[in-house]
Amino acid sequence: MNIQNITKSFNGEPILRGISLQIKDGDIIYIKGANGSGKSTLLKIIAGILDADSGTVDIEPGKDIGALIENPGFIENETAEYNMRFLYDLKHKYDPEKVRYLFEEYELNISSKKTVSKYSIGMRQKLGIIQAVMEDQDILLFDEPTRGLDDTAEETFTNMIIELQKQGKQIIICAHDGVDAIPFTARYRLKHGTLTDLA
Repeated sequence: MNIQNITKSFNGEPILRGISLQIKDGDIIYIKGANGSGKSTLLKIIAGILDADSGTVDIEPGKDIGALIENPGFIENETAEYNMRFLYDLKHKYDPEKVRYLFEEYELNISSKKTVSKYSIGMRQKLGIIQAVMEDQDILLFDEPTRGLDDTAEETFTNMIIELQKQGKQIIICAHDGVDAIPFTARYRLKHGTLTDLA
């Protein structure tokens, strides 16, 4: 994936000023930044949710994007399994074994009749992580993925990312904490709309 000279402003206020980044298969990129620094905006542009004012995001043909950006959205009055099946069926045949495995890894009960509206922040976050990876997506974008997770779930997330790296995924993670054990291949700071190497 090649990101070239991305700019974005809101109400005349520049948020991203010429962001460029190259990401290869197996890269895990860390982006640090204060709230409002533009991390979520950048991920949304990469995912195609937002349009940049200028610049390009070139993604290799055939690569799919999985993303957890800001608060994951779900059909609130349905179960977690219903939500996963609904998302899966938008593009692919539902793979119950893979989804069941991911639920077990994150200590969620796929058979629960509880609606997502009754899930805690941490449980919703786990669902968001699962939906980002369950279709074997090639490019993975995570915005504060460890928010609300306990230590066990953070470890599960770290192990999952390491395994996905071995599979050659391209991964970007924006986070404040809970990711210290992840073997990032590059670290950046997003500040005042520019991306700089994080010492």
